[in-house]
Amino acid sequence: MTTPATPQPGAPVDPYRAYNFKLLINGITNGHFTEVSGLEVTIARRAYREAGNDRIRAVPGQVDYAPVTLHFGLTSSRELWDWVQAAARGTVNRRNVSVVLLDAAGTSEALRWNMINAWPMRWRGAHLHTLSQEIAIEALTLAYEGLELESGSAAAAPRTA
Repeated sequence: MTTPATPQPGAPVDPYRAYNFKLLINGITNGHFTEVSGLEVTIARRAYREAGNDRIRAVPGQVDYAPVTLHFGLTSSRELWDWVQAAARGTVNRRNVSVVLLDAAGTSEALRWNMINAWPMRWRGAHLHTLSQEIAIEALTLAYEGLELESGSAAAAPRTA
């Protein structure tokens, strides 16, 4: 008996593992990222009362995309540092950044979140300590203008705005 391509209603589905991901900046894998946090969309609620109606209605308002923080191992690569420094000098180079969640085997894409027109808004250096044996981890926080979600191995690179 063959397994259906889509799960049947009520059938158990294994959730994806949070550790199996990669990060692409302008379609290129960049660095070894240990954590991505803050993917969030908030839609403001706007209340209004229609004439002659005693009920208050709610409609969607402004959309806000929360900053995303990337944690990565410190290496000799200067690409992310140079991006931050360009923004600090007033030259904002917006890039499309994708967080790609991989399947359990780590070989193909399960989901992809595309952050449109991202730019660096904060950098935090690694915590250094002489008694530590941990990897030196830096953090980069990005602002972005839009978020798309794609699913499956056919997830393409984000569109350019």
